[in-house]
Amino acid sequence: MDDRGRVKLPVAFKEYLGKFEDKRLFVTSLDRRIAQVYPIVLWKQTKKFLENFAVDPEAAENLAFNAADLGAECEMDSQARVLFSPELRRELGLEDQPVHLYAFGGHIEVLNQVVYEERKRAAMVKPVADFTKLRQAGMK
Repeated sequence: MDDRGRVKLPVAFKEYLGKFEDKRLFVTSLDRRIAQVYPIVLWKQTKKFLENFAVDPEAAENLAFNAADLGAECEMDSQARVLFSPELRRELGLEDQPVHLYAFGGHIEVLNQVVYEERKRAAMVKPVADFTKLRQAGMK
């Protein structure tokens, strides 16, 4: 993340986001730990899902609150940079440090170093068992 709160996206992410007709993005965090960069069309689907989630409406409302509290619309600039709001940067500890990006579920996840290391440790606990379980469930 640069000193202005922008993250430069890799070419593959730039190309993916460039395929959407509406170029707006919604940059937020649902869990107040990991940032998400959504193409606006996919954010609208997520927002609708939260609005209609009847199994645990309180959980859905909490996530929607987090998204609204920390989120902002923006567009990727010509150099493939995406601006993160000051509130989001401070809350997630993203300022003035490297961040880790990966695509998941149609959006881009943005992790600070501490959260990245936590996720890495968790993913390393039982990778063979996880892989086997998902293959048995039909993953190709």
